[in-house]
Amino acid sequence: MIKLLTDSVASIPAADAEAMGIDVISLYVYEGDVEHVDAEMDLDAFYGRLEQMADDVPTSSQPSQQAFEDYFEKAAARGDEVLGVFISSKMSGTFEGALRAARAVHARNIDLNAALVDTYSTGWDQAYCVLAAQRAIAQGRTLEECARAAADAVECTRFLFSPTNLTFLQRGGRIGAAKALLGNLVRLVPVLTVRDGMPLDIAKARTQKKAIAQAFEVFKKDVEEKGLEGAVVHYIGSPDDALEWARTVVEPFLGHAVRVLPVSPVVGLHVGPAMGIAYTCARPLEGKLTEKADLVAFVR
Repeated sequence: MIKLLTDSVASIPAADAEAMGIDVISLYVYEGDVEHVDAEMDLDAFYGRLEQMADDVPTSSQPSQQAFEDYFEKAAARGDEVLGVFISSKMSGTFEGALRAARAVHARNIDLNAALVDTYSTGWDQAYCVLAAQRAIAQGRTLEECARAAADAVECTRFLFSPTNLTFLQRGGRIGAAKALLGNLVRLVPVLTVRDGMPLDIAKARTQKKAIAQAFEVFKKDVEEKGLEGAVVHYIGSPDDALEWARTVVEPFLGHAVRVLPVSPVVGLHVGPAMGIAYTCARPLEGKLTEKADLVAFVR
């Protein structure tokens, strides 16, 4: 049997993960001396006080080596293969930690077979790769075929989002202090995406409303050119603006309802209050990967 493992940053609701047989290993959020298990957090409560955290932004950490080793040991004992699909290795050490753990367990359990996929993304941009793997497993495909299905999905997905300001990005080290100060002073709000595994701003506007309108035009162009297979409206902080945008802009364009879901707090604490959209298309999207990347590592 192939066991499918992802991390909590994929932001897949617990009920969905359980129904589809997806195991989730959690990252952690540290708010002062309080440790939160990302996958178990009360997101509404956390995001309800997010703006108050701007002067003392929480930190995050990846799953422990022991947690990964315990997972692989149990899989080996059952005779299961493992397919892990994780957050971008350029944003977190989670993928590398899983790979080290798999190799350590394989050294003790030579029959363990595992494949680990670096999605080069996060949130539901990452989740769509997990779902591609899940479909392949349900079809009875081999471990290698399932891993390739997840890796192939990377170029077909995109995440577009816009923060209300640059404060959290600056304090998290994602942009320089001078750039954050300039952006906040002149009210330049970026449209951010993930390219080659790292956040990148692809446009700027005077207000978040205008930035989101620009994001929608990118989304619309991708859908018209590449064919849409799924979309999720994401939010960090209050869901109100995201719900309104979904109902008044995204759904009328698509002609059907879309889910509106929070992003993992591990992402949220680096970005601050924001909203956007993650989607997957039928064909590869231009600009998602501009450099050659080996996204799959096998342990066998």
